Order: sequence, then C-alpha cells, then structure tokens
Amino acid sequence: MFIVTITYTQPIEAIEQKTVEHRAWLDQHVASGLILAAGPMVPRTGGILVVRGGGTKEALETLLKDDPFQVHGLADYKVTEFKAGKLNPVLAELA
Repeated sequence: MFIVTITYTQPIEAIEQKTVEHRAWLDQHVASGLILAAGPMVPRTGGILVVRGGGTKEALETLLKDDPFQVHGLADYKVTEFKAGKLNPVLAELA
C-alpha cells in the first residue's frame, strides 16, 4: 500500500482554480479501485491519498504526473510505500 502526501506549493486561489480537474482525476482512480481514500489536510495545506498495493512505487509516481495539481506545478508529491503489519480484515484484499 502507499500513502501519498500532497503539499501545495502555490496559493490556495491557484489550487481552487484546478480543484474540479483534480477531483475528476481522483474520481477516475477511485472508480478503478486504485485510490482507496483521498481528501484534503486540515488545515488545507495539501492532501492525502491512500493507494492500493500491488503496483510499484515508480508506476504510481508516473501516474501521479497526470494529476492536474502536478501538471500545473501547484503541489509536491511524496510517495511512501508500506507493508501493513496490522490490518483490519475488511482491508486485507486491498493491501
């Protein structure tokens, strides 16, 4: 599994101009089952993605380059891969 930390690098006004596109990109990958959860940080300085395991970190980083926030230079992305040592049974097939 992966945790993606998105940190905004531009003012929130610039982020808001691309939020509809970003959410459409997210919707596509949530529907495919790749992204398990996504949402803004509190306070809104970026966002978090929880991504299904099974792929490589490199493949995920390539996919993230298509996120409108990254395409338009609005945010930095940090991908952290982890192996869940403890996992709720309902999530076992997603790890």
